[in-house]
Amino acid sequence: MFDKKENQKEAWRDGVYLCTAASNTEADILESKLRGEGIPCERRWKGAGNFLEIFMGVNSICPIDIYVPADSLADAQNIILPFPLAEDEGGAGGE
Repeated sequence: MFDKKENQKEAWRDGVYLCTAASNTEADILESKLRGEGIPCERRWKGAGNFLEIFMGVNSICPIDIYVPADSLADAQNIILPFPLAEDEGGAGGE
């Protein structure tokens, strides 16, 4: 009964690189967006990032890599694709 779920969970743990988040807040947003669309993801800290997050409660120095299952990579890339705001296009702001 529990073995099936555990096997599904472990099947993608050697996922593929999706992107790098500059901060914990950015990683939270990306992870929330991906999981909201049904794509599991995993964080991998560079350097002492994981230690700093545990010890100090924040990680603002070391970037965080986000990994997803290989078969979900294309969907994940489309989900996190930046979308320009109207003000970024030069049409807003009273100009």
